[in-house]
Amino acid sequence: MLQNNPELKSKIDQLWNKFWSGGISNPLTAIEQITYLLFMKRLDELDHKRQADAEWTGESFTSKFVGNWIPPEYRNQDNPAQYAVDRRTLRWSEFKHMHAEEMLSHVQGKVFPFLKDMNGSESNFTHHMRNAVFIIPKPALMVEAVKTIDEIFEVMEKDSQEKGQAFQDIQGDVYEFLLSEIASAGKNGQFRTPRHIIKLMAELVQPQLGQNIADPACGTGGFLLGAYQSIVTDLAQKAGARDLKPDEDGFVRTSVSAGLTEKAQAILEATLHGYDIDSTMVRLGLMNLMMHGVDEPDIDYKDTLSKGFTEEACYDIVMANPPFTGSIDKGDINENLTLGTTKTELLFVENIYRLLKKGGTAGVIVPQGVLFGSGKAFKQLRQTLVERCDLKAVITMPSGVFKPYAGVSTAILLFTKVWDAKDKVSQPATEHVWFYEMQADGYSLDDKRTKQEGYGDLQDIVAKYHARSAEADTDRTAQYFMVPRADIEAEGFDLSLSRYKEDVFEEIEYEAPGVILERLLKAEVGDSDAGALAGMQGGIVKELLELREMIG
Repeated sequence: MLQNNPELKSKIDQLWNKFWSGGISNPLTAIEQITYLLFMKRLDELDHKRQADAEWTGESFTSKFVGNWIPPEYRNQDNPAQYAVDRRTLRWSEFKHMHAEEMLSHVQGKVFPFLKDMNGSESNFTHHMRNAVFIIPKPALMVEAVKTIDEIFEVMEKDSQEKGQAFQDIQGDVYEFLLSEIASAGKNGQFRTPRHIIKLMAELVQPQLGQNIADPACGTGGFLLGAYQSIVTDLAQKAGARDLKPDEDGFVRTSVSAGLTEKAQAILEATLHGYDIDSTMVRLGLMNLMMHGVDEPDIDYKDTLSKGFTEEACYDIVMANPPFTGSIDKGDINENLTLGTTKTELLFVENIYRLLKKGGTAGVIVPQGVLFGSGKAFKQLRQTLVERCDLKAVITMPSGVFKPYAGVSTAILLFTKVWDAKDKVSQPATEHVWFYEMQADGYSLDDKRTKQEGYGDLQDIVAKYHARSAEADTDRTAQYFMVPRADIEAEGFDLSLSRYKEDVFEEIEYEAPGVILERLLKAEVGDSDAGALAGMQGGIVKELLELREMIG
């Protein structure tokens, strides 16, 4: 991605620094304000493009910037037309030529309210944008930011033409890169899941068009985007796309839905659902998906562990990296969650099991403590995963994967729901669990997370998982192996890889002690004869001679 384009990375860093020096030092606030500007720019670009495409194909197209727009607060007045704003002036390409003070007040008072109202008063986007505020404080910062964003789009356009990567993907990459800069993440156990781990999980879970897909703790929408791109790529390849090349992690990915029929696009958009308890994250998630071409994403502000969230057994796929280390007020926990704990990392996994339809599959990241914790709730959860689900895989990841946000060791759990919570289990669902010990993910495991040569274990995991076999994968000294359910039951449902992995002890042959002693003596005194050696009455030589006599 951006590792290959230092010019683009440098422009984004410049933008970041301008906000910092312009008085917006909270990374999350800066991201939100930059997002609004990127969104205004994208809206204008996309509108121009769709207009040009319509002219080329002879189809009809109605621009978002034609006619007048009346701000919502004036619509019920006696003569609303007097408050009408010419939509053309709301275009990025129009207002960017204004003088600094005029531009700031125009964007603040007209363009931003238009943006919030853009999808109509009933839309999810408008609903979540209601409390959004535009707080760029100085005209000079506004001018600088607009100029830099224009330059970023120029570089993206050039990159798209030279390297053949779709503009929409580059634009999405830029936004993802901005999101990765949220160094304040990590509060409340929230941190971004690296994109290559999301892509890995999508390859393992393999979401399909028409499946209902959810993330109950979606943050900036990374997993929903991963599922979207996985499905779009799959459909593009089936439609005959041959020009898609593997990215820096070895995955083939595109978010360009040009190959999708209108019906397929509508199905796909209607089946992606995200929830989060942080309203800023909900807005960022909505815009992240919209930047990648999902016009009307379904991301909502909800606490999925609380009594107010009543959905159950309605998703075919759940992909998530729920918050760790958090706890929830006991009185607010949904009564259908039975673990008797306030630890969110356990409650979320139980909740994900509840959200799945029978036959639905989940890919979930958990801290490794969930695999071996000895508390009652830990064991109960693992028993549920083994008996009521087909627990397909436990993939342990090294502790550096979530740096610089956190150094916690994590694992990916892959399971399919077989028995419902109320069903009587006549036969435990899991036969074998596939374990894989990821040692490298293609990036350095320090705070810098520098891209390394190759893909680490990522592509090996995908290949080995889809080819796993209870008969073949029996070598427990290997990096991956299968463990039968009986062994897991015998270990009290412990799911830590180290419990089942066997260490290899290499046999090393040493020389006889006498040979070693002769070599040591020679090193000390050279080729001395026995008489000369006997005359040496002190130091290490005397001790070596005594040792030689003892083993003689």
